[in-house]
Amino acid sequence: MGSEGENGHLSSRILASWLIGGLVIAVSLLGFNFALPKNRKKRPVRVYMDGCFDMMHYGHCNALRQARALGDQLVVGVVSDAEIIANKGPPVTPLSERMIMVSGVKWVDEVIPDAPYAITEDFMRKLFDEYNIDYIIHGDDPCILPDGTDAYALAKKVGRYKQIKRTEGVSSTDIVGRMLLCVRERSTGGSHNHSSLQRQFSHGHSHKSEDGGSGSGTRISHFLPTSRRIVQFSNGKGPGQDARIVYIDGAFDLFHAGHVEILRLARGLGDFLLVGIHTDQTVSANRGAHRPIMNLHERSLSVLACRYVDEVIIGAPYEVSKDMITTFNISLVVHGTVAEDNDYQKEERNPYSVPISLGISKILESPLDITTSTIIKRIVSNHEAYQRRNEKKAESERRYYEDKSYVSGD
Repeated sequence: MGSEGENGHLSSRILASWLIGGLVIAVSLLGFNFALPKNRKKRPVRVYMDGCFDMMHYGHCNALRQARALGDQLVVGVVSDAEIIANKGPPVTPLSERMIMVSGVKWVDEVIPDAPYAITEDFMRKLFDEYNIDYIIHGDDPCILPDGTDAYALAKKVGRYKQIKRTEGVSSTDIVGRMLLCVRERSTGGSHNHSSLQRQFSHGHSHKSEDGGSGSGTRISHFLPTSRRIVQFSNGKGPGQDARIVYIDGAFDLFHAGHVEILRLARGLGDFLLVGIHTDQTVSANRGAHRPIMNLHERSLSVLACRYVDEVIIGAPYEVSKDMITTFNISLVVHGTVAEDNDYQKEERNPYSVPISLGISKILESPLDITTSTIIKRIVSNHEAYQRRNEKKAESERRYYEDKSYVSGD
């Protein structure tokens, strides 16, 4: 009898354990079912990045690429002309052109015009409430207001700020410096100086300031291309089997709104846009030894970042040959009406003679009357203001880092 009692007691304990275990599992499953719809309704992470995006270059594009990687959707604020003038000096490109440039970058999902230079409390609330922004992004380079304060202090204070790495080797200030140096070298004449300058542009040698010192003087490209960076900018997809491939070529120096608009039109004529980017030597031969301002790989990255471009040929030949058309299965070769070297039609050897003879050549009406020379002329016509702007920025950054070093005890 004692043994039977013990067995009965054991059976009761086992049964109780099963009941408790089943209850725990049921509660867990119930909780899981309650949580599941919430996960299904999870909205995309939206990040915000702003900037002047004046003289937009591959460094800006790389910043936008990094920002986009921190979320699912990237909203970009483009600072107004008035705000730039008040905080930095006159912009080289007006808001309308800067909007085209930013909208044309493949990593940008939405653009806000006339954004403030500094993130104010009211604008930050608008970003969070109206635009559903989760995080505000900026590079690790300082953004200093005229009063010496950090433009992103409020975003950092509320814990909604994330930082990305600045792209070394290029800045708008640096590019303006290159143009001023280029114009100065050209005006002094002398083919030796021109050739030396061109070699420095093409091979990334450094150059001290115009008056022989350091500081706010002009500098030559320090960009060192890597296969990894090219892959980061590439689409990674080739054309489909029956794709209509459109080809357009050029220097694409100082990549500007005119370039973006002609690429947009070209892409609309087919399924895949292939862009040929001429070598530094080809550009120099056709536009003078003082060109290009940006070297081949810098120009290639700017074009690759454009949402309308599917693939580029880095160092494309000046003449479009039959072999090239066959190799890349090109259906149509296009060219804009606005270009700096449109005199090719008067030359003995027209670079587009083969596609013309094959009936696959088309001239597109360029939407904007802007060339690289247009940008350079804007700089030269107001070079004193831009020089003061460069010096002002350099001084602000110097004071910022001095204060930072003092606080940290370095």
